Amino acid sequence: MPARRYAKIGVENCAYSFDELFTYVIPDALRKAIMPGVRVLVPFGRGNRERQGFVFAVEEMPDTVTDDRAIKSVSSVLDGEPLLNGEMLLLALQMRERTFSTYFSCAKAMLPGGMCLLEKAVGEASVQMLSLGISETAASTLQLTTKQNAVVRFLSEVGSASFREISYYTGTGETVARNLVKKGICVVSDVVYDRRPENLYSSEPSREIVLSDQQSAALNVLLDAYRSRSSETVLLHGVTGSGKTSVYLRLIDFVLEEQKNVIVLVPEISLTPQTISLFSARYGDHIAVMHSGLSMGERRDEFYRIKNGEARVVIGTRSAVFAPLGNIGAIIVDEEQEHTYKSEMSPRYDARNVARLRCKSHGALLVLASATPSVETYARAQAGKYKLCTLSERYGGAVLPQVMTVDMTDRQNVSAFSAVSVPLEEELQKNLNAGEQSILLVNRRGYNTFVVCKACKNVVSCPKCSISMTYHAANHRLMCHYCGYSIPYVEKCPVCAEENICYTGFGTQRVEQDLIHRFPSARILRMDADTTAAKNAHAKALGAFANGDYDILIGTQMVAKGLDFPRVTLVGIVSADNELYGGDFRGNEKTFDLLTQVIGRAGRGEKKGRAVIQTVSPDNLILTLAARQDYEAFYQNEIALRRAMVYPPFCDLCLIWFSGENKGQVKMCADAFFEKLRQNSVNGFSEQGVIVLGPLSPRIPKVNNQYRQKLIIKCKNSPAMRELINLTLKEIYADRAFSAVSVYAVVNPDRTD
Repeated sequence: MPARRYAKIGVENCAYSFDELFTYVIPDALRKAIMPGVRVLVPFGRGNRERQGFVFAVEEMPDTVTDDRAIKSVSSVLDGEPLLNGEMLLLALQMRERTFSTYFSCAKAMLPGGMCLLEKAVGEASVQMLSLGISETAASTLQLTTKQNAVVRFLSEVGSASFREISYYTGTGETVARNLVKKGICVVSDVVYDRRPENLYSSEPSREIVLSDQQSAALNVLLDAYRSRSSETVLLHGVTGSGKTSVYLRLIDFVLEEQKNVIVLVPEISLTPQTISLFSARYGDHIAVMHSGLSMGERRDEFYRIKNGEARVVIGTRSAVFAPLGNIGAIIVDEEQEHTYKSEMSPRYDARNVARLRCKSHGALLVLASATPSVETYARAQAGKYKLCTLSERYGGAVLPQVMTVDMTDRQNVSAFSAVSVPLEEELQKNLNAGEQSILLVNRRGYNTFVVCKACKNVVSCPKCSISMTYHAANHRLMCHYCGYSIPYVEKCPVCAEENICYTGFGTQRVEQDLIHRFPSARILRMDADTTAAKNAHAKALGAFANGDYDILIGTQMVAKGLDFPRVTLVGIVSADNELYGGDFRGNEKTFDLLTQVIGRAGRGEKKGRAVIQTVSPDNLILTLAARQDYEAFYQNEIALRRAMVYPPFCDLCLIWFSGENKGQVKMCADAFFEKLRQNSVNGFSEQGVIVLGPLSPRIPKVNNQYRQKLIIKCKNSPAMRELINLTLKEIYADRAFSAVSVYAVVNPDRTD
């Protein structure tokens, strides 16, 4: 009997409750074109509307086995060759089982953003800019809405701006600007960029790497693990400035000499420019870059350069772990403790776990590098599950910074009009006098972080979220950092109408203004989400600071880690207490990590560094250990707490989130999930040791008009446990009473609050 061919396809926009690999007939005309890894269009559902899908497998069966009249046929093929090979399709299956996501979403995550948007052609790398097409006077004669007039006034002042900038400075949505374009009042133009990602640092000749005895010993451990071809994991743990990068560069040299390839992951886009500069000087055009700051066109081009074998070293943030690189010899995860390696959108994967799976497929070495490794990673190294390399000294004779702790409850230390303490001001003045550079860490962007009426005590909060609004001086608006809602600056209380509004707290904009007032001749650079939204903004800002164009760099966490500026001899932490009392079990770890890392930015050159920590808790043990850069003592203290409270690494966590517009319905859904989980645990899963906390209301119970509930499950992340969660999720999804409630699960989330 002649055989018919069938495709097993993961279809887009398929609900998780009935997601599966759907079977479609492959028409004779498409037999040669359809193969695993290509995208296709298929009819789906009762209306047979065409949807996109990924082919996961192709099977042949005799005509007598199936009735083709009951099976739909593939409509068309979208790719001339597979986008995903066998390794990546298997990885998608593994991710689906571990992240409770659909087949399509897991496969889509492996492609550059935008490649699955059928309605958008990937053209030149460009950004759309908006400007007035008529004069402001002519516009004033037209009947425009208040929001449209705000956009017209803004564009008349600045000339042109991107849609994002218009939204930030006027508080309007993109639709308002689009409607002005339709009316002919505004015009859109495309500013085109070179399709290859820019490297804005000067590419100096590669310098010879001379390793210290400690570094050489660490390299030998890495090489032994690499040569074993057993996909081992090695933790490269070294104090800040110990030369971890030099060690893994030498490892990369060796891997490339053996004709194998390498992926290097960094946690932040802000770290990518320095890394690219370093790697481009050493490996030239053999490197490729992958991160969210690239345009769709740039992402697509880099994807195909890697896929076609034109690049051998891939550098990037979280998504670079999916680079279509063959013959992988090593994957290096720099600053491995960072939360940005975990995706907050479906599929909610951890890039470190994905890297581990890819290394297993290739028999490759996984290197986790950090001065402050996560407690779980260090525990595995201590238990012998990972190999451990330790660099206990700074490279080249450099010493760790001298740290001063400033008690902000002591009035003698507090300046009346500044968030910067008197001792920190004095240290900044010393650096300015000496021609040396300084970095200030401010954990929040904006100007004032708290707005309250002194008359009625009302806190000006976002109507969509359970969070106070932040005042931004740059656009003279109060903004919500969760949903983006904004209103103009207010002087009257929206509740009691009294003119008794108090603006307190400080963010990056406030600190910048304070320093401009205190040091008028200083050259000050601010880096936060507001100043780095434009293309290549990170690279330009950091390049200018590296070249000595600025004296003081003020920034959020993007300036705290991984950056290497030899001229920086002073680091100031404006408020060291933000994470300590947030209610999350990782609060101590995050505080120690952030302080240790930012302190480590000082004194990396020939001159000794200093650091100033401003705090209201000067005797806090975590701050004391961070000031001493004493990771081992921190770890021993933290692991004892985790053991007593049964938190990772002594269990895994599964966090179940519930959200919806109806508060009562969300609570009922969370209660129902808990009861179904209990029943399923008894009926067939009784061997699973499970501790359930909740349902609980999170610290921020409403975000963007969505009320939230959560369940925290302490368990072992085993296949049986994942099947228990999977079964309970599907039962909840099948209950129509909760159709308006969104439910999803996250295994080992970065935070639980």
